[in-house]
Amino acid sequence: MKLNDNFNNLNNSYLFSTIARKVTEYQKHNPEKRIIKLGIGDVTLPLCESVINAMRNSLNEMSEAATFRGYAPEQGYEFLRSAVQKYYTKYSVQLELNEIFISDGAKSDLANILDLFDADNTVLIPDPVYPVYVDTNIMNGRKIIYMDANRNNGFLPLPDYTVHADIIYLCSPNNPTGALYNKEQLKMWVDYALECDAVILFDAAYESFISSENFPHSIYEIAEAYKCAIEFCSLSKTAGFTGVRCGYTIVPNCTHLNNMWLRRQTTKFNGVSYMVQRGAQAVFSESGQQEIQLMIEYYKNNAKIISSALDSMGIYYTGGVNSPYIWMQCPYEMDSWKFFDYMLDQANVVGTPGDGFGKNGKKHFRLTAFGNSEDTIEAINRIKSSI
Repeated sequence: MKLNDNFNNLNNSYLFSTIARKVTEYQKHNPEKRIIKLGIGDVTLPLCESVINAMRNSLNEMSEAATFRGYAPEQGYEFLRSAVQKYYTKYSVQLELNEIFISDGAKSDLANILDLFDADNTVLIPDPVYPVYVDTNIMNGRKIIYMDANRNNGFLPLPDYTVHADIIYLCSPNNPTGALYNKEQLKMWVDYALECDAVILFDAAYESFISSENFPHSIYEIAEAYKCAIEFCSLSKTAGFTGVRCGYTIVPNCTHLNNMWLRRQTTKFNGVSYMVQRGAQAVFSESGQQEIQLMIEYYKNNAKIISSALDSMGIYYTGGVNSPYIWMQCPYEMDSWKFFDYMLDQANVVGTPGDGFGKNGKKHFRLTAFGNSEDTIEAINRIKSSI
């Protein structure tokens, strides 16, 4: 028996596990302190009424032999895939049903999609970045090249034709920086991928937070992207499904990857439960869209509270307008982990150290808008008093 030695190349612990450990340790020694968490991007609002009703009705169906469902189709029930297909038409994107794959979330699919690619591929990843992109490729032993996302380029790196890549990761709106690409910039990436004969893995998990018409919700709003891009999306932040678990991945027919992904899913995945898929279908209903928009506006108002406070303090940041994330520069040139400890001790507020997202995050800090409004306001007041 031989182990996968690539695991030895990973950091000792996952970023958010380290944060949880430090907070637990602090709370143990300071039980009287009330910690406000603006770090891990978990939602706080409950599921909307349309989703709850749909899931209750589907649970009742499961109690009757005539309407009971067993194994779900690995690609997802057609009623949900049709709802996703219709949703994309809002952005003038036409999808075939067999291009839509229902899953238990974007994180899983972003990792599992790597089954389709040989280890001898060069991966291009922005820095800073969502750690899953990096860690899953390290586990597979792939060569990783980093592209600098920094203040000079607004944390939106563009293609460098002197660099060759086979697999390209893009996320817009970005996690952790909240920055997002416009259509012209995404087209530059599509053109680059086609030139390199590469695939773009496009994470659109936060597309529902985009309110400006200047920014695309899907990479397929760039027509040529059908030839080179796979898109991942999730209902975790869109509709509060972080604990329910449901997302979808788009793999176009015009590449051989569609058949490969179908083969992979039918072998390794047993599908998302019927009740969850009925709840997800309700997200895309007229009432569901109205209800989740209220949730999204609630979180966006939290983002506005945070960004307005940073404006008043003269602190540089990205995100916070079309994104639930605010990526702020640490004051006093402070290192991000030192700022984390300072905020925890002085303000009893938890954020995410930018260092955990890459070397370009060493002087930055991520705050999220997923708390409740009262806590967000109090946390910002504490931060303002501490800086």
